[in-house]
Amino acid sequence: MTGLKELSQELAALVQRGAEHVVRIEERRGAPATGVVWSADGVLVAASHSIDEDGGVEVGLPGGGTATAEVVGRDLTTDLVVLRAAASGLAAPAFAEPEPLEPGELVVALSRPGRSVRAELGLLARAAGEWRAPAGGRLERYLELSLPLRPGFSGSLVLAADGRPLGLATAGLLRGVALAVPAPALRRVVKAILAHGRVRRGYLGLATFPVRLAPPAAEQAGQEGALLVSAVEPDGPAHRAGVLLGDALLELAGQRVESPHDLAPVLEGERIGDAVAVKVLRAGEPRQLVLTIGARERDGRRP
Repeated sequence: MTGLKELSQELAALVQRGAEHVVRIEERRGAPATGVVWSADGVLVAASHSIDEDGGVEVGLPGGGTATAEVVGRDLTTDLVVLRAAASGLAAPAFAEPEPLEPGELVVALSRPGRSVRAELGLLARAAGEWRAPAGGRLERYLELSLPLRPGFSGSLVLAADGRPLGLATAGLLRGVALAVPAPALRRVVKAILAHGRVRRGYLGLATFPVRLAPPAAEQAGQEGALLVSAVEPDGPAHRAGVLLGDALLELAGQRVESPHDLAPVLEGERIGDAVAVKVLRAGEPRQLVLTIGARERDGRRP
């Protein structure tokens, strides 16, 4: 029993240390949410779906006090929201590049649904490489957790058994699945939101839907699937590149495209302004075009 007692004491100490990084976020309506300190000057990060209001919210601080906070910006594709609290001297966890993780490793999630911290012990259920969420957000690691989805779970700080901060927990990326947004994605998204109020993304200025090419067209294209262009935004990047309504989009930036999800890698913020090759099938003949990736100005715009 000595080994279990030592493990219990080590976990309790880990929770005590990690609790100073976790805050409670209260809105005028709805249950309290959990957030994590990002920087000592009051920047916080939480799960976007758990915080409805963009106006003032109240934050319960680790030391027992409270502060008001405002939403700086959101990224719905990674389910992250950044807030700035009227507080200083906060303790931020030392997020680092994740070491190799294997399914079965112990993890601890720390939330603050009330005044005190709540700890949950579980396992890393699945671990894989880069993953793109259904909403299009890119996560450098897929980290699935075997933890219960209790109220206040999303926004929890996820720690490895040795105390390393692994990421931010969320139930908002895959329905009914507990995931951790890994540290590299947190850094990338928070940096973009603090700089621009949002995550900048590229756009093509067109609408598409997947189609199967008929045998003669498939032979000409060298592939069976494509994206049929159903709309072209006037004076948008695709229009300026010469893409026409009815073209079948075959390749973009050298990569075959057969699903709208195949466009996502080219729409990352760092690709804005890049000139990329576009291959389309028009009237049965392949054509090569050059398209310059534009900057998406607002949510809800075409890819």
